[in-house]
Amino acid sequence: MPSSAAPLPALPPGAVPVDPFPTLPGSRSFVTGDPGGSRLRVVYFRLPGSDRLHGRVWFGPDAQGPPGHAHGGSMAAVLDEAAGAAAWLAGHQVLIARLTTDFRQVLPLGTDARLDAWVERVEGRKVTTRARLVDAAGAPYAEAEALCVMLEAGRLDALIERAGS
Repeated sequence: MPSSAAPLPALPPGAVPVDPFPTLPGSRSFVTGDPGGSRLRVVYFRLPGSDRLHGRVWFGPDAQGPPGHAHGGSMAAVLDEAAGAAAWLAGHQVLIARLTTDFRQVLPLGTDARLDAWVERVEGRKVTTRARLVDAAGAPYAEAEALCVMLEAGRLDALIERAGS
């Protein structure tokens, strides 16, 4: 198992780093609010010619569930954030109403997994997104589908104002 001093995951060539929630004040990644921590480290990016959100995720020793492997909750948290971020980056201010996660294989601690998330469809105020964590060969560790609901006009401002007081 690597030390908790592992660096942030590296970006692939040509990748452009992105803030997962660019319109939120003081935005940061919920799952990796401590980039020097030993639980999770996430780097989000876009690739040229792709409308998907991509990422690299490192699961450290404090993300342990089964011995030597990431806790399913840590994997679900990453998928939840990425699914929501894909909608926000597409211009939809949403909250996730339902997240369905399918775990495909255990994820060894110290893994630098690939992350992909995208908007699948928009129907009125409903936005369906998908996200997946995969290994280097593209085999999934976990996949998720999120039903997101767009915030009504002015709702985000009210939430921001209430949080600031």
